[in-house]
Amino acid sequence: MRKLRMGMIGGGAGAFIGVIHRMAAIMDGEIELVCGALSSDPKKSKDSGRDLNLDPNRVYDSYQEMISKEKELSDDVRMDFVSIVTPNHVHFEPAKLAMENGFHVVLDKPMTFTLAEAKELKQVVEKTGKYFCLTHTYTGYPLVKEARVQVANGKVGNIRKILVTYPQGWLSSFVEASNDNKQASWRTDPSKSGIAGGMGDIGTHAFNLAEYISGLKVSEILADLHIVVEGRKLDDDGAVLLKFENGATGVLIASQIMAGEENNLNIKIYGDKGGVKWYQHDPNSLIFVAPNKPVETWRAGTGYLSEVAKHNTRITAGHPEGYVEAFANHYRNFALCVKAQLAGEQPKKEWLDFPGIEDGVRGMAFIENVIASSTSKEKWTPFNV
Repeated sequence: MRKLRMGMIGGGAGAFIGVIHRMAAIMDGEIELVCGALSSDPKKSKDSGRDLNLDPNRVYDSYQEMISKEKELSDDVRMDFVSIVTPNHVHFEPAKLAMENGFHVVLDKPMTFTLAEAKELKQVVEKTGKYFCLTHTYTGYPLVKEARVQVANGKVGNIRKILVTYPQGWLSSFVEASNDNKQASWRTDPSKSGIAGGMGDIGTHAFNLAEYISGLKVSEILADLHIVVEGRKLDDDGAVLLKFENGATGVLIASQIMAGEENNLNIKIYGDKGGVKWYQHDPNSLIFVAPNKPVETWRAGTGYLSEVAKHNTRITAGHPEGYVEAFANHYRNFALCVKAQLAGEQPKKEWLDFPGIEDGVRGMAFIENVIASSTSKEKWTPFNV
């Protein structure tokens, strides 16, 4: 079948995540970029489109114009889906508009600006029947998927404890004061990022990873957030105690002021039979521990992994796959599902394994519950969705 045609909103010159999305989307030959509204600045959008060798007639001044004009094109030309890589406050409207006009959507996280928007977007997804992918990158790693399979198979037993930490150091000083640091500027601005800073930016990744691997839902939280760097408007450091639906407890730490740290996301899950550990700095290793047994290190690309992990691995053992490949797994699985729908077929189970609307709603609920808990005098608060 032909490649899916992708349009992009945001991601123009100088944008970090747009480049990652484009690399991930084309990696497996399932997708091609055909159009875009690449910046809120029309000139910058046109210049970025020229740099990407797009047809000038399909580089638009706004996402509204792109969706309207692409809808008018014939079936053999128009885009099939849109990838939205804008700051948080420009997620909901273009995603809603795109689906209501017949286009599938890939959206960067967190899903929306508020939980109310997330719930409304869920209704749009259900009404339109369009596929929706939310790019929680880290669940795309093959060994994260393997961890999920083995936990579900009972390798660690009944889960008792979950520890997930996400230390970064890039905001350990007031870097947003510089006009040159676009990423810091919008991520620390409540009008663009929302009510949360670090917890919205990276805490949602940690939360999503914990629920994905464990298969459990958080039921109660106790949050303690801080603004460490003077002059900052949103949290840059925090910890959350977690209670899960099965009675297990957990700790989630998300901090962007741990000077010297890069992107050191890691998770440890312990049951009554043993534990499993995964580190983003060494993503091709999965570690299992158990009483009175040697430590097991499982490696990506090996023959003993599950079919789910194999489906999301491109090369043999000893040749590392990393961040962009994990991102690409979400795009590929999304694309295979869209192609199946176009062909009137049912997607395979492993194709459906990408973050979707439910992950987005729970992510926004996490943000709002954590902020509410941190400002409350109550010790434990229910996790409300």
